[in-house]
Order: sequence, then structure tokens, then C-alpha cells
Amino acid sequence: MNEVIRQLNERKSVRVFTEQDIDEETVQVILKAAVMAPSAGNQQLYTIIRVRDQQLKERLAESCDHQSFIAQAKLVLVFCADCLKWYEAYRYAGCEARKPGEGDLLLAVDDAVIAAQNAVTAAESLGIGSCYIGDIMENAETQRDILGLPEYVFPAAMLVFGYPTEQQKERVKPKRCEMQYIVHENTYHRMGEEELKAMLVKNCTEETYDSWIRAFHNRKYNSGFAREMTRSVREFLKQYRDE
Repeated sequence: MNEVIRQLNERKSVRVFTEQDIDEETVQVILKAAVMAPSAGNQQLYTIIRVRDQQLKERLAESCDHQSFIAQAKLVLVFCADCLKWYEAYRYAGCEARKPGEGDLLLAVDDAVIAAQNAVTAAESLGIGSCYIGDIMENAETQRDILGLPEYVFPAAMLVFGYPTEQQKERVKPKRCEMQYIVHENTYHRMGEEELKAMLVKNCTEETYDSWIRAFHNRKYNSGFAREMTRSVREFLKQYRDE
């Protein structure tokens, strides 16, 4: 197994960091890897916001479900799906540009998260841990205020980086689903009750599968933060529907 594949297989989220700073040269290596990612039509439909101000990091930590480790990270990057810059470039050039639509946003989100994963992979190769913060999509009004985001710019993903503690290095990576359930051949295979249970039962931490999946449903899918994320995204999408 080559080194890249090994690191991809072993990489896990890191939420506790040492006090060691990430030097600027290394930060630039991570950022360069991000912007070299595949991109739709080479448009780079994203903007990366590097959050260096400690007060801003603390506000993000609080607004992103009160996760204090965000403020302790040595590097914080927000990957924004950016439908604004090309739209404005077209208008400045005299084009009769339509307003960005939902399809443009989804394409920009793709670009943003591909760039983010490049940053994750680069950091891992340098011994630097990372963690995705999906909660950046919650509380849309607050996040947009913190980051100064204009219309048509959406915070698709936030990443925090730092050197992992020994405990984090030794922590066991959560098991992933077996390939047979994830990789379908030629067409989508809709799984029935037993197949879905077989796929998920390895994650069971309760006495029974039924009690575990109900608890997981309440903690994740039916949680307050999930509902707030839906509200925030729905609110953001309104501007794409206005003609």
C-alpha cells in the first residue's frame, strides 16, 4: 500500500490539538494544495476565508453548536461556495448575465468541498490533523454577519487544523460501511429493511439495533441543529428564486 492510500485510509477527525503552531510556510502549502483541486471549468467557484482573529474564532465556535475546540485550532478555514465573483465579472464585462440559480450554487458547493478535501489530504501528509465543521451552515444570518458574506456566497464547509495530541493519534477511527452497501453497479440499488440494518448494525452502541437507531435519529436527523441547518439553507436559497 503506498503512502497516500495509507493516509487516506487512516485519516480521522481531530478535535484536540497540541499547543504547537502551524508555521506560515506550512499553511501556504495547505492552501496551495486546496486551490490546485479539480474545479468545474477551472472556474474555482469558491472563496477560502482564513480566520485569524481570535475573537472571530470564538464567535464561530459559539455559533457552531458551542464547539470550543474551534477557537483552539491553529488554522481555521471556511470554504465558501461563491457564485458572486463570476456573476459580477460578467456584468462588468457588459454581459446580460442571468442571476445565479440553484444549479450554480450546487456546482459551487462541489468546487468548494473538493478544494477543502485537498486541504485535508495535504495537512494529513504533513502530520496535521483536521476536522470538518458542518455547523457552519447553521444560523445563516449569524455566520454571514461574522464572515461578512455578501449575496450568492454560501459557507459550504469549515475546517479546523492543528497537530493532534497523542490521545487523538491513538483514538480508533470509526468503522465505515462495507463496500457492498456503498458501491452500486450500473444503477442505484434501493436497499430493504434487512440490508439497511446489516449495513448499520456495526455502529450499534445500545442493547438493540432498534433502540440505537431511534436514539441516533433523535440525536442527529431530528435534532435542533439539523432543523436549524435546513431552515438556514432554505432561507439562503430564497435569493436564487427571486427573478
